[in-house]
Amino acid sequence: MIHTGSVLALLGLSFLLSDVAGDEHSLYYLYTVQSKSSSDRVSEFSAVTLLDDRQIDSYSSTDGVRTPKQDWMKEMKESEWKEGADKLKYDGHQLNKILDIQMKDFRHDESDGHSLQWRVGCEGEKQSDGSVSGLNCINEYGYDGQSLISYNWTLKKWSALVSQDGITEEWNAGRGPNAVYNCEECEHWLKIYLQYNTTETKQTRVDVYMFVKKSVTDLKKLTLTCLATGFYPKDVEITLRKFTTSLPEHLLTSSGVRPNDDGTYQLRKSVEIQEDDTADYYCYVTHSSLGEPVIKKWACSDCQNGPGGGVIVGVIVGVTFALVLIGTAVQIFCL
Repeated sequence: MIHTGSVLALLGLSFLLSDVAGDEHSLYYLYTVQSKSSSDRVSEFSAVTLLDDRQIDSYSSTDGVRTPKQDWMKEMKESEWKEGADKLKYDGHQLNKILDIQMKDFRHDESDGHSLQWRVGCEGEKQSDGSVSGLNCINEYGYDGQSLISYNWTLKKWSALVSQDGITEEWNAGRGPNAVYNCEECEHWLKIYLQYNTTETKQTRVDVYMFVKKSVTDLKKLTLTCLATGFYPKDVEITLRKFTTSLPEHLLTSSGVRPNDDGTYQLRKSVEIQEDDTADYYCYVTHSSLGEPVIKKWACSDCQNGPGGGVIVGVIVGVTFALVLIGTAVQIFCL
């Protein structure tokens, strides 16, 4: 399975300006195609483009329309907009072909319903003269939520984590798409989009809250949650500690990094504790906008109306947490 940490490492870039290095930017395309018999599909093919971790458009084969998500995209030349829309449509047709091939290779019946996902993108550095130099590319596929194959730029060939009955050999023999061309095409579009998106990307400081509520699975337990919200860029770390000991990740439940409706992000991590637990718990949050970690404390002595009082520690009354997802439902896979 693709790990969330890999996505954060690839998409959670630092956008700090430097006199020596240029201004780093990223462009990623997230595609999903589902077999025609999939009963739960929203559309047969959908695509979302992310520039510097923010959605700039969406496309669905249901209506065949490319929808801009940023105002500056409306300033693009009509020929550039159309060329970008044609690219999404073409990629959708190619992904359909690959899905058909993989279903046959796996001897899967269409009546079951299957999906293929593709994440392709690049990172570049914009210099003071406006030029953009490529730094890194990524090209990987997932099938039915599992990692299928990815391009290894060091070895210059397609590779899979687990041998899959000759699939790697077939892709390297020419069945797989041209990864080098995909990278060059991505860098081409990154340069175009950066010409229009001249708004400075600014960091926003993270806000941290802790709260507790009754567990929904065990009435004798509490669910203690740490919420970090309002931050940008999206690379953030949350650690829950009991006294001075960090709780292992396998004991925690994570929401994953999610977008707010204002372009910032949020992440919450929770742990279940005994209702009569008298230990002090701490939430440590680190982010590039912070000079030092934010630390919030929760202790049972903070509760009102008993341990299950659900008191939020450190929360300003009236704060609302927006849980608005990106306009198009996208299943993101990662290594």
